[in-house]
Amino acid sequence: MTTHTATRKSNHFAQYWTLTKPRVTQLAVFCAVIGMFLATDGLPDWRVVVAATIGIWLLAGAAFAVNCLAEREIDARMARTARRAVATGELSVGLTVLFSAIIGGAGMWILYALVNPLTMWLTFVTFVGYAVIYTMILKPATPQNIVIGGLSGAMPPALGWAAVANDVPMQAWLLVLIIFVWTPPHFWALAMYRRDDYAKSGLPMLPVTHGLPFTQFHVLLYSIALAATTLLPFAVHMSGLIYLASAVVLNAVFLRHAWKIYRHYTDLIARKAFTWSIIYLSLLFAALLVDHYIKL
Repeated sequence: MTTHTATRKSNHFAQYWTLTKPRVTQLAVFCAVIGMFLATDGLPDWRVVVAATIGIWLLAGAAFAVNCLAEREIDARMARTARRAVATGELSVGLTVLFSAIIGGAGMWILYALVNPLTMWLTFVTFVGYAVIYTMILKPATPQNIVIGGLSGAMPPALGWAAVANDVPMQAWLLVLIIFVWTPPHFWALAMYRRDDYAKSGLPMLPVTHGLPFTQFHVLLYSIALAATTLLPFAVHMSGLIYLASAVVLNAVFLRHAWKIYRHYTDLIARKAFTWSIIYLSLLFAALLVDHYIKL
Protein backbone atom coordinates (compact mmCIF):
# COMPACT_ATOMS: atom_id res chain seq x y z
CA MET A 1 0.00 0.00 0.00
CA THR A 2 1.44 3.37 -1.00
CA THR A 3 1.73 6.24 1.46
CA HIS A 4 -0.72 8.26 -0.62
CA THR A 5 -3.33 5.47 -0.54
CA ALA A 6 -2.89 4.97 3.21
CA THR A 7 -3.27 8.72 3.82
CA ARG A 8 -6.40 8.85 1.69
CA LYS A 9 -7.96 5.94 3.60
CA SER A 10 -7.00 7.57 6.89
CA ASN A 11 -8.62 10.83 5.80
CA HIS A 12 -11.71 8.91 4.68
CA PHE A 13 -11.98 7.27 8.09
CA ALA A 14 -11.56 10.66 9.78
CA GLN A 15 -14.41 12.07 7.67
CA TYR A 16 -16.80 9.33 8.76
CA TRP A 17 -15.61 9.66 12.37
CA THR A 18 -16.29 13.40 12.29
CA LEU A 19 -19.83 12.73 11.01
CA THR A 20 -20.63 11.13 14.39
CA LYS A 21 -19.67 14.34 16.27
CA PRO A 22 -17.47 12.35 18.67
CA ARG A 23 -17.05 15.03 21.34
CA VAL A 24 -20.82 15.47 21.70
CA THR A 25 -21.34 11.71 21.54
CA GLN A 26 -18.78 11.13 24.30
CA LEU A 27 -20.66 13.37 26.72
CA ALA A 28 -23.99 11.72 25.89
CA VAL A 29 -22.57 8.22 26.32
CA PHE A 30 -20.84 9.24 29.57
CA CYS A 31 -24.23 10.32 30.99
CA ALA A 32 -25.75 7.04 29.79
CA VAL A 33 -23.03 5.04 31.56
CA ILE A 34 -23.66 6.96 34.78
CA GLY A 35 -27.33 5.99 34.44
CA MET A 36 -26.26 2.33 34.16
CA PHE A 37 -24.36 2.46 37.45
CA LEU A 38 -27.07 4.40 39.27
CA ALA A 39 -29.68 1.81 38.24
CA THR A 40 -28.34 -0.81 40.67
CA ASP A 41 -27.15 -0.80 44.27
CA GLY A 42 -24.14 -2.93 43.36
CA LEU A 43 -22.11 -3.05 40.17
CA PRO A 44 -23.96 -3.61 36.90
CA ASP A 45 -23.16 -6.60 34.70
CA TRP A 46 -20.09 -5.49 32.76
CA ARG A 47 -21.31 -7.29 29.63
CA VAL A 48 -24.51 -5.23 29.65
CA VAL A 49 -22.52 -2.03 30.27
CA VAL A 50 -20.20 -2.72 27.33
CA ALA A 51 -22.99 -3.76 24.95
CA ALA A 52 -25.25 -0.84 25.92
CA THR A 53 -22.39 1.66 25.64
CA ILE A 54 -21.52 0.45 22.15
CA GLY A 55 -25.14 0.30 21.02
CA ILE A 56 -26.03 3.76 22.33
CA TRP A 57 -22.80 5.19 20.87
CA LEU A 58 -23.58 3.74 17.44
CA LEU A 59 -27.16 5.03 17.35
CA ALA A 60 -26.07 8.46 18.61
CA GLY A 61 -23.41 8.56 15.89
CA ALA A 62 -26.03 7.60 13.29
CA ALA A 63 -28.29 10.43 14.47
CA PHE A 64 -25.47 12.96 14.20
CA ALA A 65 -24.60 11.69 10.71
CA VAL A 66 -28.22 12.29 9.63
CA ASN A 67 -28.00 15.73 11.25
CA CYS A 68 -24.90 16.56 9.18
CA LEU A 69 -26.63 15.31 6.05
CA ALA A 70 -29.83 17.28 6.64
CA GLU A 71 -27.90 20.47 7.41
CA ARG A 72 -25.18 20.18 4.75
CA GLU A 73 -26.27 23.35 2.94
CA ILE A 74 -26.57 25.25 6.21
CA ASP A 75 -23.18 23.94 7.38
CA ALA A 76 -21.59 25.14 4.15
CA ARG A 77 -22.57 28.73 5.02
CA MET A 78 -21.09 28.64 8.52
CA ALA A 79 -17.38 29.03 9.26
CA ARG A 80 -17.55 26.56 12.16
CA THR A 81 -18.99 23.75 10.03
CA ALA A 82 -18.02 24.60 6.45
CA ARG A 83 -15.23 21.99 6.39
CA ARG A 84 -17.47 19.07 7.26
CA ALA A 85 -17.15 16.39 4.60
CA VAL A 86 -20.85 16.34 3.71
CA ALA A 87 -20.95 20.14 3.47
CA THR A 88 -17.97 20.18 1.10
CA GLY A 89 -19.27 17.27 -0.96
CA GLU A 90 -16.34 15.01 -0.09
CA LEU A 91 -18.86 12.49 1.25
CA SER A 92 -21.89 11.96 -0.95
CA VAL A 93 -25.49 11.83 0.25
CA GLY A 94 -25.65 8.12 -0.62
CA LEU A 95 -22.53 7.21 1.34
CA THR A 96 -23.69 9.23 4.35
CA VAL A 97 -27.10 7.53 4.35
CA LEU A 98 -25.43 4.13 4.00
CA PHE A 99 -23.01 4.87 6.83
CA SER A 100 -25.81 6.02 9.13
CA ALA A 101 -27.93 3.00 8.27
CA ILE A 102 -25.09 0.56 8.93
CA ILE A 103 -24.00 1.93 12.30
CA GLY A 104 -27.58 2.68 13.37
CA GLY A 105 -28.74 -0.81 12.41
CA ALA A 106 -25.77 -2.36 14.21
CA GLY A 107 -26.54 -0.31 17.29
CA MET A 108 -30.18 -1.41 17.29
CA TRP A 109 -29.22 -5.08 16.90
CA ILE A 110 -26.71 -4.88 19.76
CA LEU A 111 -29.22 -3.22 22.08
CA TYR A 112 -32.00 -5.67 21.17
CA ALA A 113 -29.95 -8.87 21.27
CA LEU A 114 -27.42 -8.12 24.03
CA VAL A 115 -29.23 -5.61 26.27
CA ASN A 116 -33.05 -5.52 26.11
CA PRO A 117 -35.81 -4.40 23.71
CA LEU A 118 -36.84 -1.48 25.97
CA THR A 119 -33.42 0.13 25.63
CA MET A 120 -33.41 -0.42 21.87
CA TRP A 121 -36.81 1.21 21.39
CA LEU A 122 -36.05 4.13 23.71
CA THR A 123 -32.77 4.75 21.89
CA PHE A 124 -34.49 4.49 18.51
CA VAL A 125 -37.15 7.00 19.59
CA THR A 126 -34.32 9.28 20.74
CA PHE A 127 -32.69 8.88 17.32
CA VAL A 128 -35.94 9.91 15.60
CA GLY A 129 -36.43 12.77 18.04
CA TYR A 130 -33.01 14.25 17.30
CA ALA A 131 -32.42 13.37 13.64
CA VAL A 132 -35.96 14.03 12.38
CA ILE A 133 -38.11 16.03 14.80
CA TYR A 134 -35.40 18.39 16.08
CA THR A 135 -33.10 18.63 13.05
CA MET A 136 -35.62 18.66 10.23
CA ILE A 137 -38.75 20.14 11.81
CA LEU A 138 -38.05 22.21 14.93
CA LYS A 139 -34.60 23.68 14.26
CA PRO A 140 -35.56 25.61 11.11
CA ALA A 141 -39.02 26.52 12.41
CA THR A 142 -38.69 28.23 15.81
CA PRO A 143 -36.10 30.01 17.98
CA GLN A 144 -37.31 27.76 20.83
CA ASN A 145 -35.97 24.76 18.89
CA ILE A 146 -33.31 23.90 21.46
CA VAL A 147 -35.85 24.04 24.30
CA ILE A 148 -38.54 21.91 22.65
CA GLY A 149 -36.11 19.54 20.98
CA GLY A 150 -33.87 19.27 24.02
CA LEU A 151 -35.63 16.16 25.29
CA SER A 152 -33.95 13.92 22.73
CA GLY A 153 -30.52 15.15 23.81
CA ALA A 154 -31.45 14.69 27.46
CA MET A 155 -32.37 11.00 27.16
CA PRO A 156 -28.99 9.22 27.67
CA PRO A 157 -29.34 8.67 31.47
CA ALA A 158 -32.74 7.04 30.90
CA LEU A 159 -31.27 4.84 28.18
CA GLY A 160 -28.46 3.72 30.48
CA TRP A 161 -30.88 3.09 33.35
CA ALA A 162 -33.16 1.03 31.10
CA ALA A 163 -30.20 -1.03 29.92
CA VAL A 164 -29.44 -2.30 33.42
CA ALA A 165 -32.86 -2.24 35.14
CA ASN A 166 -35.14 -2.84 32.12
CA ASP A 167 -37.19 -0.01 33.59
CA VAL A 168 -37.16 3.80 33.66
CA PRO A 169 -38.24 4.96 37.15
CA MET A 170 -38.69 8.49 38.44
CA GLN A 171 -35.00 8.77 39.40
CA ALA A 172 -33.93 8.25 35.79
CA TRP A 173 -36.34 10.94 34.60
CA LEU A 174 -34.84 13.36 37.15
CA LEU A 175 -31.49 12.94 35.41
CA VAL A 176 -33.19 13.54 32.06
CA LEU A 177 -34.76 16.70 33.49
CA ILE A 178 -31.37 18.00 34.61
CA ILE A 179 -29.91 17.70 31.10
CA PHE A 180 -33.12 19.08 29.58
CA VAL A 181 -32.86 22.28 31.68
CA TRP A 182 -29.05 22.44 31.19
CA THR A 183 -29.31 22.38 27.37
CA PRO A 184 -30.67 25.91 26.66
CA PRO A 185 -28.04 27.92 28.61
CA HIS A 186 -25.34 25.57 27.29
CA PHE A 187 -26.37 25.98 23.66
CA TRP A 188 -27.33 29.65 23.78
CA ALA A 189 -23.85 30.52 25.09
CA LEU A 190 -22.47 29.00 21.88
CA ALA A 191 -25.16 30.62 19.73
CA MET A 192 -24.38 34.06 21.16
CA TYR A 193 -20.70 34.12 20.30
CA ARG A 194 -21.46 32.37 17.00
CA ARG A 195 -24.43 34.62 16.19
CA ASP A 196 -22.92 35.94 12.93
CA ASP A 197 -22.51 32.36 11.74
CA TYR A 198 -26.10 31.52 12.63
CA ALA A 199 -27.33 34.68 10.92
CA LYS A 200 -25.68 33.44 7.72
CA SER A 201 -27.17 29.98 8.19
CA GLY A 202 -30.75 31.21 8.08
CA LEU A 203 -31.66 29.22 11.21
CA PRO A 204 -33.92 31.11 13.66
CA MET A 205 -31.59 30.96 16.66
CA LEU A 206 -32.60 33.06 19.67
CA PRO A 207 -29.68 35.56 19.56
CA VAL A 208 -30.45 36.21 15.88
CA THR A 209 -34.25 36.46 16.12
CA HIS A 210 -34.56 38.20 19.52
CA GLY A 211 -31.15 39.80 20.04
CA LEU A 212 -28.44 39.44 22.66
CA PRO A 213 -30.16 41.11 25.68
CA PHE A 214 -33.19 38.82 25.41
CA THR A 215 -30.94 35.74 25.12
CA GLN A 216 -28.70 36.87 27.99
CA PHE A 217 -31.73 37.18 30.26
CA HIS A 218 -32.97 33.72 29.30
CA VAL A 219 -29.55 32.19 29.92
CA LEU A 220 -29.73 33.60 33.45
CA LEU A 221 -33.30 32.34 33.98
CA TYR A 222 -32.51 28.83 32.80
CA SER A 223 -29.32 28.78 34.86
CA ILE A 224 -31.33 29.57 38.00
CA ALA A 225 -33.84 26.87 37.05
CA LEU A 226 -30.97 24.46 36.50
CA ALA A 227 -29.51 25.16 39.94
CA ALA A 228 -32.90 24.36 41.49
CA THR A 229 -33.40 21.25 39.34
CA THR A 230 -30.05 19.75 40.29
CA LEU A 231 -31.09 19.76 43.96
CA LEU A 232 -33.99 17.38 43.26
CA PRO A 233 -31.92 14.15 43.51
CA PHE A 234 -31.00 15.14 47.07
CA ALA A 235 -34.54 16.28 47.86
CA VAL A 236 -36.02 12.88 46.91
CA HIS A 237 -33.24 10.99 48.77
CA MET A 238 -31.73 9.67 45.56
CA SER A 239 -28.34 11.12 46.52
CA GLY A 240 -26.56 12.32 49.65
CA LEU A 241 -24.26 15.01 50.96
CA ILE A 242 -21.39 14.41 48.54
CA TYR A 243 -23.65 15.14 45.60
CA LEU A 244 -25.35 18.06 47.36
CA ALA A 245 -22.05 19.77 48.17
CA SER A 246 -20.78 19.17 44.64
CA ALA A 247 -23.97 20.51 43.07
CA VAL A 248 -23.89 23.67 45.19
CA VAL A 249 -20.28 24.44 44.23
CA LEU A 250 -20.77 23.61 40.54
CA ASN A 251 -23.95 25.68 40.37
CA ALA A 252 -22.23 28.64 42.02
CA VAL A 253 -19.69 28.69 39.20
CA PHE A 254 -22.38 28.12 36.56
CA LEU A 255 -24.48 31.00 37.93
CA ARG A 256 -21.43 33.26 38.02
CA HIS A 257 -20.91 32.65 34.29
CA ALA A 258 -24.61 33.26 33.65
CA TRP A 259 -24.55 36.50 35.63
CA LYS A 260 -21.51 37.73 33.70
CA ILE A 261 -23.31 36.91 30.44
CA TYR A 262 -26.34 38.86 31.64
CA ARG A 263 -24.56 41.95 32.98
CA HIS A 264 -21.15 42.13 31.28
CA TYR A 265 -21.54 40.26 28.00
CA THR A 266 -18.59 39.70 25.68
CA ASP A 267 -18.03 36.90 23.21
CA LEU A 268 -15.12 35.69 25.34
CA ILE A 269 -17.38 35.43 28.41
CA ALA A 270 -19.93 33.43 26.39
CA ARG A 271 -17.19 31.15 25.06
CA LYS A 272 -15.91 30.49 28.58
CA ALA A 273 -19.46 29.84 29.80
CA PHE A 274 -20.00 27.32 26.99
CA THR A 275 -16.77 25.49 27.84
CA TRP A 276 -17.64 25.47 31.55
CA SER A 277 -21.12 24.11 30.86
CA ILE A 278 -19.61 20.93 29.39
CA ILE A 279 -17.23 20.50 32.31
CA TYR A 280 -20.10 21.25 34.71
CA LEU A 281 -22.35 18.48 33.40
CA SER A 282 -19.51 15.94 33.43
CA LEU A 283 -18.58 16.79 37.02
CA LEU A 284 -22.20 16.86 38.18
CA PHE A 285 -22.85 13.35 36.87
CA ALA A 286 -19.50 12.14 38.20
CA ALA A 287 -20.56 13.46 41.63
CA LEU A 288 -23.78 11.44 41.36
CA LEU A 289 -21.72 8.32 40.71
CA VAL A 290 -19.30 8.91 43.61
CA ASP A 291 -22.20 9.69 45.94
CA HIS A 292 -23.98 6.52 44.86
CA TYR A 293 -21.16 4.33 46.18
CA ILE A 294 -19.96 6.51 49.09
CA LYS A 295 -22.98 7.44 51.15
CA LEU A 296 -22.69 10.31 53.65
